[in-house]
Amino acid sequence: MNALLANHRLNRLRVAALCAVMVVTSSVSVAQSGSPGIAGVPMGSGPGVHSPNSQFPPLPERSDVLPWSMLSGVTTKVVNKKVLPVFPPEVLALDGKSQRVHGFMMPLDPGEKQIHFLLTSVPLTCPFCMPGGPESMIEVKTKTPVRYTMEPVVMEGTLAVLGDDAYGLYYRMADGKQVK
Repeated sequence: MNALLANHRLNRLRVAALCAVMVVTSSVSVAQSGSPGIAGVPMGSGPGVHSPNSQFPPLPERSDVLPWSMLSGVTTKVVNKKVLPVFPPEVLALDGKSQRVHGFMMPLDPGEKQIHFLLTSVPLTCPFCMPGGPESMIEVKTKTPVRYTMEPVVMEGTLAVLGDDAYGLYYRMADGKQVK
């Protein structure tokens, strides 16, 4: 049963990461074609697009958390037909350090308590849509379960900046814990 559950988690993460990679891949072709994405923002660039139909307001600016504007200040390059992130020096300096990030939970498993989820910069507007590219989400793994909520949460943990992740993610937080 544990192996089946672990496989289910891995498959959910693969689907989420694949969607994020598809967004980034789209941004490469958008950049080449010069066509804008939603609301004039090229797909896969920036902290994500907050839907005007969302029942949740955008995240307020906070001085006690890492701003999504810094995390989303990533460009991409194509190397051997693979889209890779290019991080600015201030983002690379965050690697391996404890950080606080404010965002919305995107569960990878069903259930009230989560130990493995994505933290996103904008709320989900549909269960099948990614809110933005991989620069607008962080894979979070916690030691103790966190109660799922649709309201924003602040997570603290060790941030990893990922240059060439197998799932196409740019950020991962280990030993995450919910803080106020």
